[in-house]
Amino acid sequence: MAVSSKKTARAVVEIDRVIGKGEQYGAIDDVINDPVLAGPLKTPRWWWVGFAIAMTFLGVYLTSIIYLITKGTGVWGNNVPVAWGFPIINFVWWIGIGHAGTLISAILLLFRQPWRTSINRFAEAMTIFAVVCAGLYPILHLGRPWVFYWLAPYPNTLGLFPQFRSPLDWDLFAISTYGSVSVLFWYIGLIPDLASLRDRAASSFQRLLYGTLCLGWNGSAKAWQRYQRAYLLLAALSFPLVLSVHSTIALDFAVSQVPGWNNTVMPPYFVAGAVFAGFAMVIILAVPLRKAFGLEHLITLRHLDNCGKLMLGTGMVVLYGYTVELFMAWYSGVEFERYMAFNRVFGNDHWWAFWLLIACNGLAIQPLWLRSVRQSPFWLFVISIIVSIGMWLERFVIVAITLTKDFLPSSWADYKATFWDWSLYLGSLGLFATLFFLFIRLLPSISGTEVKELVHHDAHHGSDYLEDIRADFFQEGKTGEAGA
Repeated sequence: MAVSSKKTARAVVEIDRVIGKGEQYGAIDDVINDPVLAGPLKTPRWWWVGFAIAMTFLGVYLTSIIYLITKGTGVWGNNVPVAWGFPIINFVWWIGIGHAGTLISAILLLFRQPWRTSINRFAEAMTIFAVVCAGLYPILHLGRPWVFYWLAPYPNTLGLFPQFRSPLDWDLFAISTYGSVSVLFWYIGLIPDLASLRDRAASSFQRLLYGTLCLGWNGSAKAWQRYQRAYLLLAALSFPLVLSVHSTIALDFAVSQVPGWNNTVMPPYFVAGAVFAGFAMVIILAVPLRKAFGLEHLITLRHLDNCGKLMLGTGMVVLYGYTVELFMAWYSGVEFERYMAFNRVFGNDHWWAFWLLIACNGLAIQPLWLRSVRQSPFWLFVISIIVSIGMWLERFVIVAITLTKDFLPSSWADYKATFWDWSLYLGSLGLFATLFFLFIRLLPSISGTEVKELVHHDAHHGSDYLEDIRADFFQEGKTGEAGA
């Protein structure tokens, strides 16, 4: 019994490990860098198949943009009063997805959480690609996207100057700030790994490419000191952006006079929803990635378990936000607010969207209370896809359904998306997937430098001794329970 209990305790310890036991520096370099340095003929077949599908959807995206610019925004389902349709719905959805990358990279780094190391790199890339997809939507929604630069304050002969009371300008500065800081933070973290690729590259082209990108990194103590200082400073700069960017997006709605929008709960509610959707996308990317590249010993069950916990926590906050919205509509005593809440929940046109989002965002995450579910890659993947659908439906309910019924019954109108609405949305998924496939093929998807730091810590700080202590502690607990 004592031997069996100790084996069980050690099994629990292994599940809680950040990375697999007994990893070596060379093995980590092999598993992370070799897929990047492999020649075109050695590229896995699954990558070519996925990249071809992504490029197909990217072609749909480009075709949709060309048709939109040629014919005008009338090809969309936008009307009066639903002037904000799919473009703004998808814009808010994509911005939300980009939040988990900054949260994992910056905030968890500042709080010294070691489990971020194996997922921060592709989460940061996910953030950048999601911001790219999101930033294109407000530009296309302008109707004249070729003059989007009028939104920026610059000296011009026309005497134009941005209207800073317009939420459109708030979006411009929020997205550009968030995007630029995210790119810089991501690139700084890449520099040591780019130098490792330079040193291991076989072809002269790869040595030139990665040697240029690593900015002459030599691995000296001074270089490491400056690197770590810059990395922490950028993390501290990114911290408030997690709260500010999606709060700014929420204020696009909250500063209006539309019933159902002018609510002070919108900024924190939107931030929680963004982190919720972002962690769902992290899991959607992490589960296939760890399987395809054989990274189960680096992206361990502890990573999946922690992502599941954060998704559950932020999901419960989002559910609380739904409750507060409905309560405040009733408690306000304003007939317009009450009718808007009633229309969202029981309206004749789109009531199904509200109840479907409750099922996706509320009911679907409840199995995450179970550790066995949080540590099951299959069920985490399924729940994350359901959550992503639910978060898109949330934006659909907030944007489109709210606008169908405004103050004047004479201007009420239904909203129906057209083929070009859907093609632009599906095409943006193709843009995201194309960028991500290129990223995992050309750059290391896991931070080898930070994983090696964990290996060094395990090798020089007695992790095995600590595991023995924990195993003995669990054994004593079992013995005590048996004696009682």
